Amino acid sequence: MKQIYFILLLLWIGVKAAAQEQKNQQNNEHMMDSTDMFFRHIQLNDVVVTGIVGDTKLKHSTAPISILSVKELRQTTSTNIVDAVAHQPGVAQITTGSGISKPVIRGLGYNRIIVMNEGVRQEGQQWGDEHGIEIDPQNVNFVEILKGPASLMYGSDAMAGVMILHSAPIQPEGEMKADVATEFQTNNGLFDYSLNFAGNQQGFVWNARFTDKYAHAYKNKYDGYVPGSQFRERAGRLMIGLNKRWGYSHLTATIFHQTPSIVEGERDEETGQLTSSLSSLTSYKKTLPFQQVYHYKAVWDNSINIKDGMLKAVVGYQQNRRQEFEDDADMYELYFKLHTVNYDLRYLSQEFDGWKMAGGINGMWQQSLNLGEEILIPEYKLFDFGAYATVNKSLGCLTLNGGLRFDNRHLDFHSRNFNGLTGSLGVVWNVGEHLNLRLNLARGFRAPNMSEQGSYGVHEGTLRFEIGNPDLKPEYSWQADLGLDFTSQYVSAQLALFANRIEHYIFANRVDRVMEEGLRTYEYTQGDARLLGFEVGVDFHPIHSIHFQNTFSLVDARQLHVDKDARYLPMTPAPRWTSELKYELSHHGHKPLNNAYVAFSMECNLAQNHYYKVDDTETGTPSYTLFNMSAGTDLNIHKKKVAEICVTAENLFNRAYQNHLSRLKYCDTNPLTGRQGVYNMGRNFIFKVIVPIFEN
Repeated sequence: MKQIYFILLLLWIGVKAAAQEQKNQQNNEHMMDSTDMFFRHIQLNDVVVTGIVGDTKLKHSTAPISILSVKELRQTTSTNIVDAVAHQPGVAQITTGSGISKPVIRGLGYNRIIVMNEGVRQEGQQWGDEHGIEIDPQNVNFVEILKGPASLMYGSDAMAGVMILHSAPIQPEGEMKADVATEFQTNNGLFDYSLNFAGNQQGFVWNARFTDKYAHAYKNKYDGYVPGSQFRERAGRLMIGLNKRWGYSHLTATIFHQTPSIVEGERDEETGQLTSSLSSLTSYKKTLPFQQVYHYKAVWDNSINIKDGMLKAVVGYQQNRRQEFEDDADMYELYFKLHTVNYDLRYLSQEFDGWKMAGGINGMWQQSLNLGEEILIPEYKLFDFGAYATVNKSLGCLTLNGGLRFDNRHLDFHSRNFNGLTGSLGVVWNVGEHLNLRLNLARGFRAPNMSEQGSYGVHEGTLRFEIGNPDLKPEYSWQADLGLDFTSQYVSAQLALFANRIEHYIFANRVDRVMEEGLRTYEYTQGDARLLGFEVGVDFHPIHSIHFQNTFSLVDARQLHVDKDARYLPMTPAPRWTSELKYELSHHGHKPLNNAYVAFSMECNLAQNHYYKVDDTETGTPSYTLFNMSAGTDLNIHKKKVAEICVTAENLFNRAYQNHLSRLKYCDTNPLTGRQGVYNMGRNFIFKVIVPIFEN
C-alpha cells in the first residue's frame, strides 16, 4: 500500500508542477546552455586529475576511457551503481545476489580498482568478496572509467583502473530546482524514492538528497525465490559551499546505511528447494544471517585560482562500520570499524605554448578495529604517502603526456613498508577529422591488503575459510595500450588493445584442508601473470534517430610458469557481446511526448572455459544470452515537463543462467536436479519516474 500511496503522491505533485507559471521558452533554453557551459568549465579545470570529460578531451586522451553520461544513467536500470556501469565494454562485476556488486576492469578487481567519490577514494571493506560499494546511485550524475594502471594520480590500488563517480554540477547563479524520483522492480519488489533540492543564490550553493530503497528476495526459473537476497538501503547527502571568482569551497557530508541479508544456499534434501526461516519470501524483513553496513563521509573540497594556474586542496574523513549477525539479531559476530583520513594537495597550471603541468601529494591514514566476538583480520594502522608530477604537450596533431610518481605505504602489521615508483608515457595522433590513434605505456603498483596478509577465519558471507600470507610481495605491472577511434556521419567505431604483465599477482586458491566443517578452505598465494585482451565498439546511425550499437570485449588472463590446471587466473569475466537497436525521437515546441525512445538489446556472454581448476577452486560456466526491451519519454503538460518516464523489461524470456563472476554459483548442489549453486535473477520489469517539483 505504501507504494500505491507514494505513486499517487507523485502524480499529484506532477499535476501541481504543470500548473505553475512557466518561464519564457527562450530564457529556459538560454539557461540550459549556460548550465552546460558552466559545467564544462568546471570539469575542464579538473581534467588533469579527474580524467577526461566530453568528446574534445576524449580526443586527446592517451589512456583508454569510458564515459557513462547522465542521460545513459537515467535510462539504465540497476540495483546499485556498479550494476549500472557493468555493461560498459571491458567492465564487469563480481556479485553476491542482487544487492552487492564489486567492479572488475579488464579482468582485475578488488583492491586493484579505486572508486573516486566526492573527490576522495572510497574506503570501506573493499577487500571482501561480499562487501559492496557504499554509495547512493542517485548521487551520481555521470561516470568516468579509466582503464589500465592509473597509479600516477591515485597511488597504490589503481592497477586495474579508476571508476570516478561525479556528482551533479552546481546550479547556475540565481537558480533552484527540486525533484523526486521513484522506481519499482517486479522481480524482487524493489522500491525506492529519492528527494533532491539544489540551488545557487549569490554564490552560496547547496545540494541535498535523501534516498530510501528496499527489496525482498529475488527469484528465477530454477530456484524460485532466493532466501537471503533481500536488502534495505537509506542514504543522505548534503553539500554546502561558496562559488566565487577566486574559486570555490565545498563541504559535503554523506550517510549510507545498508542491511543486506546473506544468501547461504542451503537446500532441503527431499525437495531440493532453498530453505528459509521466513514464512513469506516476499517479505522485506531481514533474516539471519545478515549484515549492517554504515558509511559516513565528510569532504572539504577547495579550489583557488592563482596566477597561471589553480591550487586544489581536498581533505576527507570516512568511517565504515560493518556488523555481521549470524545466530542472534542483537549480537554481532563480526564488527569491523574503519577510520580513514584522505588528503590531496595539487597544483594545475594553465596552458602555455602547448604545455600543461600538474603536481602534488596525496595519500591516506587508516585505522581498523575489531569490535566483534570473531576476528577475521587483525586490527591495523596504515599510512600512505605519494608525490607525483605530470606534463602534457600539444604539437599540432600530436598530444604527448607523461609523468612519474613515488609511493610509500606503511602497515603496522609485522611493521611492513612498501615502496613503489610508477610512471606513464603516451601519445595521441589526430590523423584527421575522423580518425585518432593512441598509444600508452604505464607502470602500476599495488601493496598487498590486510586481508591478503592476515586473514584467518570464517566469514559467513564468503562461504569459505580464508588464510592470509604475511610474506606477500607487492604487485608491479607493465601495461601497453593501443587505441583507435573513428567517427563519421554514419558510423562511430572504437578499438582498444591491451597487454598487461603483472609480477607477484596475488590471488586466493582452494587448498585441500578442512579448517571448518562444511566450508572450503582458501589460502592467498602469488605468481606472475599476463593479461591480453581488447574491446571493440561500432555504432551505426544511418539517420539521426536510429542507432545500432555493438560492443565486444575479451580478456585472456593467465598465470605464467605453472601447471595446466593453474594456467588461468580466477575470477576472469567471460567474453561478452552486446547489441542494441535504439530509435530516438526528439520533438521541439514542448509536445506532450518529448525525447521519446524505444530500444531492443541483447547481451551474449560466451562460455568461460578458461578458469582456475586447482582443487576445484572454480568451475566453468556455459554461455547464455539475455534479451531486454526499454522505452521512455519526457511527459509535457501545457508545454512544461512534468515527468520523465522509463519502462524496462530485463531478461525478457526468463532465461535461467549463472554469471561466471557470481559467487552464488558455488552454493550447495540441488540433490534432485544436480545443479550446483544459485542462479541469477529471472525476468524483471522496471518502472522509473522522475518528477521535477519546481525549477527557476
